[in-house]
Amino acid sequence: MKRATEEQLVEFLRELVVANPVLTELLATAERLELPDAWIVSGAIYQNVWNALLGYPQGYGIKDYDLIYFDGSDLSWEAEDAVIRRVEAATQAMNIPVEVRNQARVHLWFPERFGTCYPRLSSATQSLEFYASKTHAVAVARTPETGQIKVHAPFGLRAVFEMELVPNYRIDNKATHLEKSARLKRLWPPVKIVDW
Repeated sequence: MKRATEEQLVEFLRELVVANPVLTELLATAERLELPDAWIVSGAIYQNVWNALLGYPQGYGIKDYDLIYFDGSDLSWEAEDAVIRRVEAATQAMNIPVEVRNQARVHLWFPERFGTCYPRLSSATQSLEFYASKTHAVAVARTPETGQIKVHAPFGLRAVFEMELVPNYRIDNKATHLEKSARLKRLWPPVKIVDW
């Protein structure tokens, strides 16, 4: 993969997503529920890449499937909780943990939970710019008109395919980067960690 272009990496990622029944069903569920600006992000994507590279089974080591969306029309916890419950009911038969978050309201709870400020976002994918590791910043969605998989990776896919955890300094997320890196190294020993 070292000589592959970014376009080739994107195409390989699309193929992995299409070949993964859990990811395709979760994308279809988000579409059926008409979640606005909905994407599957982070571990469910890059960890499945690692599993494919290492010959591990699909889904190995994945703690949960992060499904993000963006709805600025109602920033209340009650509105987000209603979406969480709808997704929970729709994915119950899949028997996987799905974490759902409205990116329009992250700025409301992030400072209290993580002790640092967080900007008000204008889209779901803008959140990827603030993930603790640039490697985590990958998202996939399905284009409703064509069903084609679209990929959003603001820092590119090179670190994902080289299994390298690269810190993101946009906000002070050192503790999260270190904590996640330790867990990932245990599960995928070939992972290389760039220190904060």
